[in-house]
This record gives sequence, C-alpha cells and structure tokens, in this order.
Amino acid sequence: MNPYTIIEKKQQGKSLSADELAFMINGFVKGNIPDYQMSALLMAIFFRDMTESEVSALIQIIIDSGKRVHFPDTGVYYADKHSTGGVGDKVSLILAPLVASTGLLKIPMISGRGLGHSGGTLDKLDSIPGFNSYLNFDQFMAQTDKIGCALIGQTGEICPADKKLYALRDVTATVRSIPIICGSILSKKIAEGINGLVLDVKTGNGAFMQRYEDSLKLGKALKRHGEAFGLQVKALITNMHQPLGYMVGNWLEVLESLDLLQNRGPADLRELTIELSAEMLQLAEPDVSITEHRQLLENNLAKGKAMEKFLEIVHTQGGNVKVLENPASYPHKAKYILDVRATESGFISDIDTYMLGIDAISLGAGRQKSSDSIEPEAGFRIHIEYAQKVSRGDLLFTLYSSRKEAIEKLQKDIEQRITYSDNLPKS
Repeated sequence: MNPYTIIEKKQQGKSLSADELAFMINGFVKGNIPDYQMSALLMAIFFRDMTESEVSALIQIIIDSGKRVHFPDTGVYYADKHSTGGVGDKVSLILAPLVASTGLLKIPMISGRGLGHSGGTLDKLDSIPGFNSYLNFDQFMAQTDKIGCALIGQTGEICPADKKLYALRDVTATVRSIPIICGSILSKKIAEGINGLVLDVKTGNGAFMQRYEDSLKLGKALKRHGEAFGLQVKALITNMHQPLGYMVGNWLEVLESLDLLQNRGPADLRELTIELSAEMLQLAEPDVSITEHRQLLENNLAKGKAMEKFLEIVHTQGGNVKVLENPASYPHKAKYILDVRATESGFISDIDTYMLGIDAISLGAGRQKSSDSIEPEAGFRIHIEYAQKVSRGDLLFTLYSSRKEAIEKLQKDIEQRITYSDNLPKS
C-alpha cells in the first residue's frame, strides 16, 4: 500500500478499508509512516468524516495496537468516566476516589494529557510530587483490584497507537473530529477492561464541540460505538460556557479537588461530580435509586472517606501525601502572582472560556507543541462567574506563572475574555 494514495482517497471523501487504516496507523506506531503523512490523514478525516464501519475499524485497530485488560474476577463491576474536555475540569480527580470509596465497583482509569485548549487529568496528577502515572500492565490491574482504583496515563502496552495520535492531534488542530474522538476515547476505555462507562460530553464555548447539536451528535456516536463493543454507556451533556470551579492550571486544580474531597469546594464542581458519580453507581446497581446513590456519595464526602481513598491512591502510586495534607509545602512556587481587576461595572454576560484555556497555556499550564514541558504551578483563579454583578475595581482573576513576560502581557489582556452588560443576562 502507498500512504500517498490512502491520504488522497480520504481527501476525496471515499471510505477507507480496515486494512488501509491499519496500514497507516500501525505504520505510524512503528515509525514507518512519518508525522507529516499521519497529520495529512488526520486532517483529511477532520474535513471528510468517516463512515460507521471506518470508526469501528479505527477503534479496533487502536485497541489491537497493544494489550487488552481482562480482570480475573468476573463478579466485580468495573467502570470509568471520561470527559470530552474543557477548562478547569478536574472532576476525575474527585470522582475516582469518591466512587471507589463506596466499594460498589472498581475504577481502572486511563487518562490523557492536555489537548488543545483543554487541560488533561494526567498533567494534573503529574503535578503531585512523586506520583507515578506510568504503572505497567500488571501493576495497573493489581492496584485496581487491591484498592479499587488506579489512575494512569496511556502506556506502551495499552493503546500505544492512541498515545502517538493524541500528541499529534494536539498540535495539528485536528481535535474536533467526532470519528477521531470516538477512536481515541473508546479504544482506551474498552482496552482497560471496564463494563460500564459514564461520558461527560461538554458543550459551550469552552468545549471542543461548542454547539449543543454537535455535542449531542458526539454523545450519541460515543454511546452507539461503545455499546457495539459491549460496554454499558451513559452519556450526559454538560455546560462548558464558563470554567468549571474557580481554578485553572494543574496544581491549582489539584488544590481545588482536595478542597472538594474535604467536603468544601465550588457548588458547580460538586454538583457535577456527584451527578456523574451517581450515574456510574447506577450502572453497577440499577435496582437502587439514583437518589440513594447520591446520598451515599454525599455521606462519603462528609465523612472523609473520599479523601482517604484519594490519599491511598496517591500513596500507592508513589506520590507525596504530606504535600497534599500540607499544600503550603508544595515545592513548585509561581515566581509571579498578579491580580486583574475590573475596569468596568456591570453584569458578566459572557465568558470566553476557550480563550481562557489558551491563556492558561501561555502561563505555562499547557503545551503549544508536543515537546513542551508543563509548569505545574502555572494557571489562574477566576473570581467571577456568569451573570454576576461586578463593580469597577473588583477582583476578576489572580494569575500564577514563572514566566514574567507572559504573565504581564496576560494581566493586560485577560479582561477581554469578559463581556459586560447593563442588564442581567438570561440564565
């Protein structure tokens, strides 16, 4: 086969066979297909879409590029959750230990790094000193069964094709493709050996799918293909018209997660985490009401069980629990901390959440190219929310970065992400 003719075929809108897709993807993994040709194919798929059979083949090829987990105890229910990405979305850090603390199911979670403007769970976990997100295949299975949860990144053993494709998508503006999203998300989730999957499909200006119609289409596609591979799938469409919670940036989001795990934290983050967690418990125990599951989760937060489980997971994976118990001892301090105050008065009628995600990257919280390193301390706290009334001089943002030029520039620019109105906007 010839990569040129396969790329050209997809550019013309024609369907690729499973063999053609396998030739390109497996060749890319082995190093026989260069980045520029794989990028061209991703771009052709982005513009020309894929058929149902192509998407199914794509998922299977990515799964087959590595090992597939088969947990030995068939009497245990294994489940996971995945978000399609947004700004300030740290739900997985809370949901995984919270659900695991109930003992009703086990969570083998494979997460990704930041993608485009969206932060990644793996980058947040890696901001915890000593945390090992690269357990091998056997360690991943053993920890999941022993303590009820393991939190890892993509490895060379599980879906290595997606690991390479993921990095390429991030820097080639090919993230917003429903077929490619389906291939990436579902291959990992199927390969990790779960029975059930809860999907948090974001919509709004901070989501990859900004229109509700596109988010709904993505949710239906993920559910359809996931069920075709034998998973139980629940998909929720949730709001990403503003950052989730107040903190954006890797260590900052860990801090906010700790706050919620200690039964505090922002109301919007708490509400969404409880709802997604309850839906996961419903998959495992469909005969129990979702109200009872919500109450169980609330109780586990109040009693500190979720926090205990999180510390257990971090300790088991080599992380420094003392830093989590005393965040003031965190070794990575932002060299510069700057406040941004309102220059106008009025109601907050719009927040450009997408650009806030880009702003976090400029501070060092994400990558502009795949080889970039992340500064775990970088990011910002947002002090306002949609429809809030502010007065001139009120605090809007607190910026954290060790990049002097970037933070000073953003201090001047970031207020442009806010739109003011004289009237209270519609909810």
